[in-house]
Amino acid sequence: MNLNYRHLYYFWVVAREGGFSKAADRLDMAVQTVSAQVRELESKLGQQLLKPSGRGVVLSEAGQTAFRRAEEIFQLGSTLIEELAKVGAQAVLRFSLGLPDGVSKLAVHRLLEPVLQLPHLRLLCHEGEFDPLIGELAMHQLDAVIASQPAPANPNLRLFSQKIASSQIHWYGPESLLGQLKPEQRAFPLCLQHLPVLLPTTHTPLRHALDRWFETEHLHVHITGEFEDSALMSLFAMQGMGVFPVSALGAEDLKALPGLHCLGTTQLGEDLYLINTRRARQHPAVLLILHPSESTTSHQDRPTQD
Repeated sequence: MNLNYRHLYYFWVVAREGGFSKAADRLDMAVQTVSAQVRELESKLGQQLLKPSGRGVVLSEAGQTAFRRAEEIFQLGSTLIEELAKVGAQAVLRFSLGLPDGVSKLAVHRLLEPVLQLPHLRLLCHEGEFDPLIGELAMHQLDAVIASQPAPANPNLRLFSQKIASSQIHWYGPESLLGQLKPEQRAFPLCLQHLPVLLPTTHTPLRHALDRWFETEHLHVHITGEFEDSALMSLFAMQGMGVFPVSALGAEDLKALPGLHCLGTTQLGEDLYLINTRRARQHPAVLLILHPSESTTSHQDRPTQD
């Protein structure tokens, strides 16, 4: 037997109010409608729940049992509404972000600082190859992608790209290595020829730019490691594995790593783009990345946007 909880609710109100007339006023319904609903409940249960008493009604023995259970049920319902209201007030704000291999995670961390101020944020960072991440974005499985290149020119994808960062490349290294250089070897960038070098992997735009820069400067460097993750590269550098390049934006986070010093600055720049769909353009996190001045956090090195 399936219980009709609407009928049970009408019975509960009648019992609490002591009569059909008062219950009908509270429910803003006709007395006949309320009475009919309660009679259907009694018919379904096979028990008389209410007995006439003067101008009102009283509970029968079966009605008293039904009323106690109804009290429990609807008090639980009231508690559920209150709890759900609290959950709604603290709803989690999900932000799914794609980060292609090779993009500077240190720079991305700086760019996301305004986003981290959002209440109840749940940040989901997905790393992978550029093309698969763009495909996930187009299928609305991601809210945005931060990459070192704009989205491909494909009208079927309906993606929007906006440059959000452009900063010079600095070189950093640990004191344990720099202290081994002779005075005549310390000049930048020639010092790179006398030091072990850590670089981004070969499929990244920054690596291509660095390789061209080495050729232009006639530098022959000894590469001891290649990394897709700039943060991981900086940790290996801190342990003395080599010196490494990092964007000025990402260099701010290096202050938390002891023993790393700046060797010099190049004229190379690293560009970062925010790629998203029309649907995600109003996401609070996307808006803060595009307009960081609207948050409580600001960056002096933050570039102008295209």
